[in-house]
Amino acid sequence: MKRQIIKIDDEKCNGCGLCIPDCPEGALLMIDGKARLVSDLFCDGLGACIGTCPEGAISVEEREAEPYDERKVMDNIIGHGMNTIIAHLKHLSDHGETGFLKIGLEYLREKGIEVPGYGDKSESAEAGEAAAAPGGGCSGCLGTMAIDMREEEETGESVSPVDQGIGIAGQGIGIVDQEIESELRQWPVQLKLLNPGASYFDDADLLIVADCSPFAYADFHRKFVKGKIVIMFCPKLDHGLEDYIDKLAAIFATHRIPSITILKMEVPCCGGVAVIIKKAMEKAGVDIALEEITVSVGGKIL
Repeated sequence: MKRQIIKIDDEKCNGCGLCIPDCPEGALLMIDGKARLVSDLFCDGLGACIGTCPEGAISVEEREAEPYDERKVMDNIIGHGMNTIIAHLKHLSDHGETGFLKIGLEYLREKGIEVPGYGDKSESAEAGEAAAAPGGGCSGCLGTMAIDMREEEETGESVSPVDQGIGIAGQGIGIVDQEIESELRQWPVQLKLLNPGASYFDDADLLIVADCSPFAYADFHRKFVKGKIVIMFCPKLDHGLEDYIDKLAAIFATHRIPSITILKMEVPCCGGVAVIIKKAMEKAGVDIALEEITVSVGGKIL
């Protein structure tokens, strides 16, 4: 399958080894004076090791790789002690990977291993608290950090580190300083930034949106976003559309997707959204129910 995974530039790597402790999963080792990715199976592609490389030798690429296996990773790291286990669990929490976190905690329970701070709370609560912490995430960058905001539905508390309050315009009474609640359930939303392995894709109804549509349709969140996982791209201006097909195919092939709603503009270039999705389904060998909705430039559903 194609997925995001670590890439090491041999020429830039100076063999300092600073990246090794930041990979509790055990995917990196020092070999012949260089950091090496020794197991695709153990690399989750989230980039915990990137921030500590002083030479900028580590990046994330999308390529064919074995699927990440949380149980095998956990089996590999428990021998390294509790600090390594906690670092790994925190790593998953920081990136909102609640699915992998749940698998890891279940594995530890099976082995009779109790982890401080994880024994008396649900896996989802742990992930939610970590994601909500200031500066949460291994790299500290909100742009690519996977955040599953569905926890709000269970706890009533926001797990997003971004203030979601926005003002709305009143009808016939001027501007009303009122906050409305966002219906967004995950982050990021741009297809280029999404991790196909993110757990929020499991059993997710997808809303795949041409970039301009949310600006044209005023009631976008309430009408379309509620209850769905959002993916956005522009079939005209974005580069690397073949990569988009591959990434969507990876999502479709590795998760059960009950339905896809396409929201696009009436302009001809938006027809490319459906074409890309259908090519991705064909590549993944799946047939997913599609609903296609078109918005006029005046903001009306056609």
